[in-house]
Amino acid sequence: MTPEQRNPNDQAQNPQAQVEAGTPSTHPPGFWYKQRENLVLIAVALVLALAIRVFVAEPRFIPSDSMVPTLAVGDRLVVEKLSYRLREPKTGEIVIFEPPAILQDYGYGKDQVFIKRVIGKPGQIVAVHDGIVFVDDRPVTEPYIAEPPAYDWGPYQVPQSEIFVMGDNRNNSNDSHVWGFLPEANVRGRALFRFWPFDRAGWV
Repeated sequence: MTPEQRNPNDQAQNPQAQVEAGTPSTHPPGFWYKQRENLVLIAVALVLALAIRVFVAEPRFIPSDSMVPTLAVGDRLVVEKLSYRLREPKTGEIVIFEPPAILQDYGYGKDQVFIKRVIGKPGQIVAVHDGIVFVDDRPVTEPYIAEPPAYDWGPYQVPQSEIFVMGDNRNNSNDSHVWGFLPEANVRGRALFRFWPFDRAGWV
């Protein structure tokens, strides 16, 4: 039988003929082979999410009323971490920080975080009296506080590489007027955006 006389279906029905003719094998790949691409994508997504949380931004929950009325218990924020790698905290910014050594001595864990507003920067003189906060002998305009502070403090000069922080709920806040100045090295980031509850979402 000449090649021209062979049944054209013979080659299609013969796997060996398919291989010899250069036709790829149609054997289905194993389960893990098929899932490998999905697993790689999931692993890359997890690594990116972890990197973003460590170096760029992370969500935070407000557990206390020390920042009322600006932030309420249960508010959820996006904390941005890049700015303070490039510059120092600015007056008026709301910062997230790990407790200083004096608070750790009282039992606060290093993994716990506080949230307060920056009031005094290195070299400035801070004082509180007659319900008013003074920085370098100038009264600070503070429309964001719950009520005027009912205590006197200072005057004291903020040391280098440290800042003075206060809660907006001045009379119910465990802040620098209680435990002293905050090392800048303890600051992890600044509160940027409130995403919950939805009816109060916005920049902070």
